[in-house]
Amino acid sequence: MIIEFKMPKMGESISEATIISWVKNVGDYVEAEETILEVATDKVDSEVPAPVSGVITEIRFQKDAVVEVGTVLALIEEAAGSRKPEVGSRKNEDVVKSNVVEAPQPTTHNSKFIANSDAFISPLIVSIAQKENVSIEELQSIPGSGAEGRLQKSDVFNYLKNRKYPIQSKPATNSQPKSTYPKPKINFVEGKDRIVEMDRMRKMIADHMVYSKQTSPHVTSYIEVDVTNLVNWRNENKEKFQEKYNEKLTFTPVFVQAVAKAIVDFPMINVSVDDKNIIVHNDIHIGMATALPNGNLIVPVVKNANEKDLAALAKDVNYLADASRNNKLKPEEIQGSTFTISNVGTFGSLMGTPIINQPEVAILALGIIKKRPEVITTSKGDEIAIRSMMYLSLSFDHRVVDGFLGGSFLRKIGDYLEQFDTNTTL
Repeated sequence: MIIEFKMPKMGESISEATIISWVKNVGDYVEAEETILEVATDKVDSEVPAPVSGVITEIRFQKDAVVEVGTVLALIEEAAGSRKPEVGSRKNEDVVKSNVVEAPQPTTHNSKFIANSDAFISPLIVSIAQKENVSIEELQSIPGSGAEGRLQKSDVFNYLKNRKYPIQSKPATNSQPKSTYPKPKINFVEGKDRIVEMDRMRKMIADHMVYSKQTSPHVTSYIEVDVTNLVNWRNENKEKFQEKYNEKLTFTPVFVQAVAKAIVDFPMINVSVDDKNIIVHNDIHIGMATALPNGNLIVPVVKNANEKDLAALAKDVNYLADASRNNKLKPEEIQGSTFTISNVGTFGSLMGTPIINQPEVAILALGIIKKRPEVITTSKGDEIAIRSMMYLSLSFDHRVVDGFLGGSFLRKIGDYLEQFDTNTTL
């Protein structure tokens, strides 16, 4: 019996995945539940097991192909008596009760969709666009929420709900001439220097950073805050916190809490830009820029941070940090952030100028906490005391965030940290 091996559902909002590699090849025997394929959604890699034992007779998509959930990836000739009980989302209809399976016919595209575009548009999106009379120019103007900014079905439908008028097709014109400035020569010494090819994640990070700088006019503001009371409170309570909640008490959940409170005070920081519209997000989802052991970067997300107390935030932060280090994050756990923080102090940096995590409009960098002598005002007058100080820096998108809003929001975060309630009960 021939079994269709389909791209499984990787998460609630995931509609497609990229093939990283096939662990097995055509002609190989595979055991049920044995890993047969590695796929990626955004920056999360996942192993996909075989549904049955048998021999792989056909592989339809190769490495780097972007495949929609439910699409047949390969055919497996099932070994007798190898079937496992149905689990998860696999349905009986996934099994083809025939010895012959027809290959999918190539999709015919309307001529107006054959465009000179770098963006991949799936046949499903093309068919929807044709039915709704959406031109290629209009289609390419829709922000994609899929892997590497790819356009998904939900993006098109959301756009059509608010569509005021179609974007008229424009006649093809010659693109702007490329810069005549010569690319600087790289001196490569054979035998001494070496070439390291970027891995998939590093390419995604590079593309995302360049896109962000080209999209948002970045402005960065800085303040210095006195977190002495916060530091003392943590030192006095971290063991009690561990005993009561079985969670480590780091500074990160406190930072997340302060940012979430400040966003409630200044909701226009919690927005995204859609052409000439500003999308104000009701939910407050805080992304945490996290360095991986291999040097790459990932941003797991604390969902609904403003609705959680310190214990719940600590649990989320510790779980996400551990899952990041051990490559156990789920695709949905790195999606949906509305604001991002980056703790550059972890690496000893005094401050940073972070790049905005699109499609957000601001990102906060937290510098190292350092003790130093400071002039403070007491009931006895000005005195010199040893205080724990740190810098906060906020990079924001000047298209929609001006200096007053950015500066006021940043100052509010500083106030929440400096005025941390040291009577907080555990």
